[in-house]
Amino acid sequence: MESTGRYHGLLAQLGHRAGHTVYVLNARDVYHYAQALGMRGKTDRLDAQVIARYLGEHHTHLHPWSPPSDVQQQLDALLSRRALLGKHQSMLKLSFKEVGLSSIQSQVTHLMAEFEALMSCIDAQVQTLIASDVSLAEGCARLRTITGIGEQISALLANLFSRIPFANADAVVAFCGLDPRPQDSGAKRGKRRLSKRGPALLRRQIWLAGFSATKSKVFGPIYKALRARNLPTTAAIAILGRRLLRLAFGVWES
Repeated sequence: MESTGRYHGLLAQLGHRAGHTVYVLNARDVYHYAQALGMRGKTDRLDAQVIARYLGEHHTHLHPWSPPSDVQQQLDALLSRRALLGKHQSMLKLSFKEVGLSSIQSQVTHLMAEFEALMSCIDAQVQTLIASDVSLAEGCARLRTITGIGEQISALLANLFSRIPFANADAVVAFCGLDPRPQDSGAKRGKRRLSKRGPALLRRQIWLAGFSATKSKVFGPIYKALRARNLPTTAAIAILGRRLLRLAFGVWES
Protein backbone atom coordinates (compact mmCIF):
# COMPACT_ATOMS: atom_id res chain seq x y z
CA MET A 1 0.00 0.00 0.00
CA GLU A 2 0.97 3.64 -0.37
CA SER A 3 1.45 5.82 2.68
CA THR A 4 -1.58 8.12 2.92
CA GLY A 5 -1.03 10.03 6.14
CA ARG A 6 -2.77 8.10 8.90
CA TYR A 7 -5.36 6.45 6.66
CA HIS A 8 -3.17 3.52 5.67
CA GLY A 9 -2.37 2.72 9.30
CA LEU A 10 -5.42 0.55 10.04
CA LEU A 11 -4.97 -1.51 6.87
CA ALA A 12 -1.28 -2.03 7.65
CA GLN A 13 -2.06 -3.15 11.21
CA LEU A 14 -4.82 -5.54 10.09
CA GLY A 15 -2.58 -7.03 7.41
CA HIS A 16 0.25 -7.55 9.90
CA ARG A 17 -2.07 -9.17 12.46
CA ALA A 18 -3.35 -11.53 9.76
CA GLY A 19 0.21 -12.77 9.22
CA HIS A 20 0.90 -10.95 5.95
CA THR A 21 4.18 -9.25 5.08
CA VAL A 22 3.25 -5.58 4.80
CA TYR A 23 5.04 -2.98 2.69
CA VAL A 24 4.18 0.72 3.03
CA LEU A 25 5.45 2.49 -0.07
CA ASN A 26 6.45 6.10 -0.59
CA ALA A 27 3.58 7.60 -2.58
CA ARG A 28 5.94 9.88 -4.52
CA ASP A 29 8.04 6.91 -5.63
CA VAL A 30 4.95 5.07 -6.86
CA TYR A 31 3.73 8.19 -8.68
CA HIS A 32 7.01 8.64 -10.58
CA TYR A 33 7.11 4.91 -11.29
CA ALA A 34 3.63 5.14 -12.84
CA GLN A 35 4.74 8.11 -14.95
CA ALA A 36 7.79 6.17 -16.15
CA LEU A 37 5.50 3.30 -17.21
CA GLY A 38 3.53 5.73 -19.35
CA MET A 39 0.26 5.36 -17.44
CA ARG A 40 -2.35 7.51 -19.18
CA GLY A 41 -4.93 7.55 -16.41
CA LYS A 42 -5.53 7.12 -12.70
CA THR A 43 -8.17 4.86 -11.18
CA ASP A 44 -8.21 2.63 -8.11
CA ARG A 45 -7.71 -0.44 -10.31
CA LEU A 46 -4.80 1.14 -12.18
CA ASP A 47 -3.21 2.29 -8.91
CA ALA A 48 -3.47 -1.24 -7.49
CA GLN A 49 -1.86 -2.68 -10.62
CA VAL A 50 1.00 -0.19 -10.46
CA ILE A 51 1.61 -0.95 -6.77
CA ALA A 52 1.59 -4.70 -7.45
CA ARG A 53 4.05 -4.29 -10.32
CA TYR A 54 6.30 -1.99 -8.28
CA LEU A 55 6.36 -4.48 -5.40
CA GLY A 56 7.03 -7.38 -7.75
CA GLU A 57 10.10 -5.66 -9.15
CA HIS A 58 11.49 -4.02 -6.01
CA HIS A 59 10.40 -6.07 -2.99
CA THR A 60 13.88 -7.52 -2.48
CA HIS A 61 15.16 -3.97 -1.80
CA LEU A 62 12.29 -2.95 0.48
CA HIS A 63 11.99 -3.32 4.24
CA PRO A 64 8.77 -4.91 5.58
CA TRP A 65 6.61 -2.67 7.75
CA SER A 66 6.44 -3.44 11.45
CA PRO A 67 3.83 -1.94 13.80
CA PRO A 68 4.99 0.64 16.34
CA SER A 69 4.46 0.04 20.04
CA ASP A 70 1.79 2.03 21.89
CA VAL A 71 4.45 4.32 23.35
CA GLN A 72 6.07 4.90 19.94
CA GLN A 73 2.69 5.63 18.36
CA GLN A 74 1.76 8.14 21.06
CA LEU A 75 5.15 9.82 20.82
CA ASP A 76 4.77 10.18 17.04
CA ALA A 77 1.34 11.79 17.48
CA LEU A 78 2.41 14.18 20.24
CA LEU A 79 5.65 15.30 18.58
CA SER A 80 4.00 15.92 15.21
CA ARG A 81 1.18 17.92 16.84
CA ARG A 82 3.69 19.96 18.80
CA ALA A 83 5.55 20.82 15.62
CA LEU A 84 2.25 21.86 14.03
CA LEU A 85 1.46 24.12 16.97
CA GLY A 86 4.89 25.75 16.77
CA LYS A 87 4.50 26.34 13.05
CA HIS A 88 1.09 28.00 13.38
CA GLN A 89 2.21 30.04 16.37
CA SER A 90 5.10 31.48 14.37
CA MET A 91 2.83 32.22 11.41
CA LEU A 92 0.23 33.99 13.56
CA LYS A 93 2.84 35.94 15.50
CA LEU A 94 4.43 37.20 12.28
CA SER A 95 1.03 37.97 10.72
CA PHE A 96 -0.16 40.10 13.64
CA LYS A 97 3.22 41.82 13.85
CA GLU A 98 3.07 42.83 10.18
CA VAL A 99 -0.46 44.20 10.50
CA GLY A 100 0.35 46.09 13.70
CA LEU A 101 -3.11 46.01 15.31
CA SER A 102 -2.36 47.49 18.74
CA SER A 103 -6.07 47.42 19.68
CA ILE A 104 -6.01 43.62 20.01
CA GLN A 105 -2.46 43.23 21.28
CA SER A 106 -3.57 41.95 24.68
CA GLN A 107 -5.69 39.21 23.04
CA VAL A 108 -2.79 38.25 20.78
CA THR A 109 -0.48 38.04 23.79
CA HIS A 110 -3.02 35.82 25.56
CA LEU A 111 -3.28 33.59 22.49
CA MET A 112 0.50 33.19 22.29
CA ALA A 113 0.56 32.30 25.99
CA GLU A 114 -2.06 29.60 25.36
CA PHE A 115 0.10 28.19 22.58
CA GLU A 116 3.07 28.06 24.95
CA ALA A 117 0.98 26.42 27.69
CA LEU A 118 -0.29 23.72 25.34
CA MET A 119 3.20 22.99 24.00
CA SER A 120 4.54 22.76 27.55
CA CYS A 121 1.76 20.29 28.35
CA ILE A 122 2.72 18.19 25.31
CA ASP A 123 6.39 18.32 26.35
CA ALA A 124 5.46 17.02 29.80
CA GLN A 125 3.45 14.15 28.30
CA VAL A 126 6.33 13.28 25.96
CA GLN A 127 8.76 13.08 28.88
CA THR A 128 6.28 10.96 30.86
CA LEU A 129 5.98 8.51 27.97
CA ILE A 130 9.74 8.31 27.56
CA ALA A 131 10.20 7.71 31.28
CA SER A 132 7.74 4.79 31.08
CA ASP A 133 10.13 2.93 28.74
CA VAL A 134 13.54 2.16 30.25
CA SER A 135 15.40 1.82 26.93
CA LEU A 136 13.92 5.07 25.58
CA ALA A 137 14.72 6.92 28.79
CA GLU A 138 18.32 5.72 28.84
CA GLY A 139 18.75 6.42 25.13
CA CYS A 140 17.39 9.96 25.43
CA ALA A 141 19.69 10.64 28.37
CA ARG A 142 22.69 9.55 26.30
CA LEU A 143 21.60 11.59 23.27
CA ARG A 144 21.24 14.75 25.35
CA THR A 145 24.92 14.56 26.26
CA ILE A 146 25.68 15.64 22.67
CA THR A 147 26.08 19.38 22.17
CA GLY A 148 23.06 20.77 20.30
CA ILE A 149 20.74 17.84 21.09
CA GLY A 150 17.85 18.95 23.31
CA GLU A 151 14.65 17.37 24.60
CA GLN A 152 12.63 17.54 21.37
CA ILE A 153 15.26 16.22 18.98
CA SER A 154 16.37 13.54 21.47
CA ALA A 155 12.77 12.31 21.75
CA LEU A 156 12.41 12.22 17.96
CA LEU A 157 15.70 10.40 17.44
CA ALA A 158 15.13 7.93 20.28
CA ASN A 159 11.70 7.08 18.88
CA LEU A 160 13.22 6.60 15.42
CA PHE A 161 16.25 4.54 16.50
CA SER A 162 14.16 2.30 18.76
CA ARG A 163 11.80 1.43 15.93
CA ILE A 164 13.96 1.06 12.81
CA PRO A 165 17.10 -1.14 12.92
CA PHE A 166 19.38 1.00 10.74
CA ALA A 167 22.43 -0.80 9.37
CA ASN A 168 24.76 2.18 9.73
CA ALA A 169 24.93 5.97 10.01
CA ASP A 170 24.71 6.41 6.21
CA ALA A 171 21.32 4.69 6.25
CA VAL A 172 20.12 7.09 8.96
CA VAL A 173 21.30 10.12 6.97
CA ALA A 174 19.57 8.82 3.83
CA PHE A 175 16.34 8.10 5.72
CA CYS A 176 16.26 11.67 7.04
CA GLY A 177 16.85 13.11 3.55
CA LEU A 178 20.15 14.79 4.48
CA ASP A 179 22.19 12.93 1.88
CA PRO A 180 23.54 15.13 -0.97
CA ARG A 181 22.09 14.13 -4.34
CA PRO A 182 24.59 14.24 -7.23
CA GLN A 183 23.65 15.80 -10.57
CA ASP A 184 26.56 14.72 -12.77
CA SER A 185 26.74 13.82 -16.43
CA GLY A 186 30.04 13.08 -18.19
CA ALA A 187 32.55 15.77 -17.30
CA LYS A 188 29.85 18.03 -15.89
CA ARG A 189 29.57 18.16 -12.12
CA GLY A 190 26.20 19.55 -11.11
CA LYS A 191 25.27 21.30 -7.90
CA ARG A 192 24.64 19.00 -4.94
CA ARG A 193 21.31 19.34 -3.20
CA LEU A 194 19.79 17.42 -0.31
CA SER A 195 17.49 14.60 -1.35
CA LYS A 196 14.96 15.71 1.33
CA ARG A 197 13.48 12.24 1.58
CA GLY A 198 11.84 11.11 4.78
CA PRO A 199 10.14 13.08 7.57
CA ALA A 200 10.35 16.85 7.15
CA LEU A 201 9.85 17.34 10.90
CA LEU A 202 12.94 15.30 11.72
CA ARG A 203 14.99 17.11 9.07
CA ARG A 204 13.92 20.49 10.49
CA GLN A 205 14.81 19.51 14.05
CA ILE A 206 18.23 18.25 12.95
CA TRP A 207 18.84 21.56 11.18
CA LEU A 208 17.85 23.44 14.36
CA ALA A 209 20.22 21.23 16.36
CA GLY A 210 22.98 22.15 13.91
CA PHE A 211 22.10 25.83 14.26
CA SER A 212 22.29 25.55 18.05
CA ALA A 213 25.65 23.77 17.81
CA THR A 214 27.18 26.64 15.79
CA LYS A 215 27.24 28.73 18.97
CA SER A 216 29.03 26.09 21.04
CA LYS A 217 32.75 25.82 21.81
CA VAL A 218 32.84 22.28 20.41
CA PHE A 219 31.23 22.82 17.01
CA GLY A 220 31.70 26.57 16.59
CA PRO A 221 35.18 26.24 15.02
CA ILE A 222 33.91 23.54 12.65
CA TYR A 223 31.10 25.84 11.54
CA LYS A 224 33.55 28.71 10.97
CA ALA A 225 35.80 26.41 8.92
CA LEU A 226 32.83 25.44 6.73
CA ARG A 227 31.91 29.09 6.21
CA ALA A 228 35.55 29.87 5.37
CA ARG A 229 35.15 27.50 2.40
CA ASN A 230 32.54 29.96 1.05
CA LEU A 231 29.66 27.61 1.86
CA PRO A 232 26.29 29.34 2.41
CA THR A 233 25.04 29.54 5.99
CA THR A 234 22.22 27.08 5.33
CA ALA A 235 24.56 24.53 3.75
CA ALA A 236 27.09 24.82 6.59
CA ILE A 237 24.38 24.28 9.21
CA ALA A 238 23.00 21.32 7.26
CA ILE A 239 26.46 19.73 7.18
CA LEU A 240 26.83 20.29 10.92
CA GLY A 241 23.37 18.82 11.52
CA ARG A 242 24.30 15.76 9.47
CA ARG A 243 27.43 15.32 11.61
CA LEU A 244 25.33 15.57 14.77
CA LEU A 245 22.97 12.93 13.37
CA ARG A 246 25.87 10.54 12.78
CA LEU A 247 27.14 11.18 16.29
CA ALA A 248 23.67 10.59 17.72
CA PHE A 249 23.38 7.23 15.96
CA GLY A 250 26.83 6.20 17.21
CA VAL A 251 25.98 7.19 20.78
CA TRP A 252 22.66 5.33 20.58
CA GLU A 253 24.26 2.16 19.23
CA SER A 254 27.23 2.10 21.59
